[in-house]
Amino acid sequence: GNLSHLTSLNLFDNQFVGQIPTSIGNLSHLTSLSLSYNNFTGQIPSSIGNLFHLTSLNLFDNMFLGQIPHSLGNISGLSDLVLAGNSFVGEIPSSFGSLNQLTYLAVGLNKLSGNFPIVLLNLTNLSDVSLSSNKFTGKLPPNIDSLSNLEFFLVHDNNFVGTFPSSLFTIPSLHFIGLSSNQFNGTLEFGNISSQSQLQVIRLGKNNFRGPIPRSISKLVNLSIIDLSNNKITGQVPSWLWTLPNLTYVNLSNNTFISFEGSTRPSPSSVLSHLFGSKNNFTGNIPSFICELVSLSVLDLSDNNFNGSIPLCMSNIKSNLSVLNLRHNHLCGGLPGNVFGNLRSFDVGHNQLVGKLPRSLIHFSTLEVLNVESNKINDTFPFWLSSLQKLQVLVLRSNAFHGPIHEASFLKLKIIDISHNQFIGALPSDYFLNWSAMSLLLKVGTNEDQSTETYMGDNYYRDSMVLMNKGVELELVRILKIYTALDFSGNRFEGEIPRSIGLLKELHVLNLSNNAFNGHIPSSIGNVTALESLDVSQNKLSGEIPQELGNLSFLAYMNFSHNQLRGLVPGGTQFGRQPCSSFEYNSGLFGSSLDLDCPASQHDETPEAEEEDEDEDEEVFSWIAAAIGFGPGIVLGLTIGYVLDLYKPEWFTNPFRRNKHRSRSTTTH
Repeated sequence: GNLSHLTSLNLFDNQFVGQIPTSIGNLSHLTSLSLSYNNFTGQIPSSIGNLFHLTSLNLFDNMFLGQIPHSLGNISGLSDLVLAGNSFVGEIPSSFGSLNQLTYLAVGLNKLSGNFPIVLLNLTNLSDVSLSSNKFTGKLPPNIDSLSNLEFFLVHDNNFVGTFPSSLFTIPSLHFIGLSSNQFNGTLEFGNISSQSQLQVIRLGKNNFRGPIPRSISKLVNLSIIDLSNNKITGQVPSWLWTLPNLTYVNLSNNTFISFEGSTRPSPSSVLSHLFGSKNNFTGNIPSFICELVSLSVLDLSDNNFNGSIPLCMSNIKSNLSVLNLRHNHLCGGLPGNVFGNLRSFDVGHNQLVGKLPRSLIHFSTLEVLNVESNKINDTFPFWLSSLQKLQVLVLRSNAFHGPIHEASFLKLKIIDISHNQFIGALPSDYFLNWSAMSLLLKVGTNEDQSTETYMGDNYYRDSMVLMNKGVELELVRILKIYTALDFSGNRFEGEIPRSIGLLKELHVLNLSNNAFNGHIPSSIGNVTALESLDVSQNKLSGEIPQELGNLSFLAYMNFSHNQLRGLVPGGTQFGRQPCSSFEYNSGLFGSSLDLDCPASQHDETPEAEEEDEDEDEEVFSWIAAAIGFGPGIVLGLTIGYVLDLYKPEWFTNPFRRNKHRSRSTTTH
């Protein structure tokens, strides 16, 4: 048909593929063209520059490549240009200097390079500029304030260097500055900030800024978010910062601050909800002003040198406080009993805390993560925590917990680490009968899960921990919701390994090493189809390694050493890939991979091919048969049991969305 008089073409969010035809240039009356959220490929035809009446062009989130066509500069009436989320290369065309009506430019999430496009400084109507997530280099121009109508300036995740131009902060209309993840350096100089400044968001994280926080920030009465993390900023954190009336989020982590200035008290109406001060050089007691931040939801002061006890005055902020992370400090004394009430995540690991776990924890109905590892807590096993219906991570590692571990039904527990304590006794055969979350994991995003989050926590704060996995300590800087682990190692457990362990079909890591377990390895472990790491070394186990374990296709690490095991090692690829040390110091293991690769002295003094007279007790527990089905489990599509990722995705997405077609083109990092 004849579409020459078509004025608007919106193909937003379909599944179109292929290239844009050159005949697009024949739609000479088009004023608006949106091809966003499709799978278009190839280069943009230069004929698009013939659409002289076009005011809005949106090509966001496709697979376009090549250079941005120079002919776009012919469309002098263009006001909105969105090319973000593709694979464009090269530089911004110099012809863009002719787009005098342009107000919104988004070219982020491409592979563009070169210096900051100076031609943009001619476009004085620009209000939104996003060059983020490209390969731009060089310095920002000192006269950037010529963009006098600028509201959003996003250049994060590039390779810009040098000092940033202080003139940027003098633009009265500016709302959002995103300079994070570059190589900027020098001191923080904000110049002569206008008293009429509308600035709400400053993101300067992951650069090389140094020096103190400048006093000029105190003029930014509309400031809501400031991120100075991952720099080299020094000195005291000024107390006037807490008097800014609209400040909700402060991230000072990973700098070299030494203290919090205490001369000015926070405003009684403070709206600060997130305070991150981890990985600095803070010393002394936890500052008392924190107890006056009544809106505080997340407090992370981990990896510092704080000492003294946890302040009792923190009960003043318990109604809103959801996350408290004080790990890796030098805190002493006991855990306060009635200070916290609505915590979702409570981490005080690696301190010098003593005493018992406060029984008031039983009232923390929202608690999902409890980590008290590497302290001096002396208590019995907290079976009473099983009443917490949302508890998913429990870490008691490396304390002085002692005695037997009572039977408990941890319905939602996905990770438990009680290693390196003084627990004793035998575990009943049905001990793991009611550990539902490790038996049949809910899929993220289902009605049962009620969440679309992939990781523990939310966009503001990601839970993390250290766990033994595959024989080494790994830091989980983000914890997958589908990740499950059980570590009972380094205690004095005895008796047989409970056969109900086979119910935990979704378990990824099982570590029972360095105990006194005896008897046979239960064949029901062969039903733990998601298992990736198995360590039963340093026990008194006898009999054969169950042949069923040879069918565990994800089992990448195993250790059976230092036991009294005998007989044929299971076949299969996974067993064949294990080092000799995984089988050494047993009574008589043999098998093709051991015989070929391992010296006899390591794994067997007198290899015997005959089977043991006494087979493993084949008593069938009806409850195991019903729950496991004794068949292959449903293998998870996601096989990575842990994420070792030194980069945490930034939590903030642009709240100032102007309209639907821009909403995904201004995400910030």
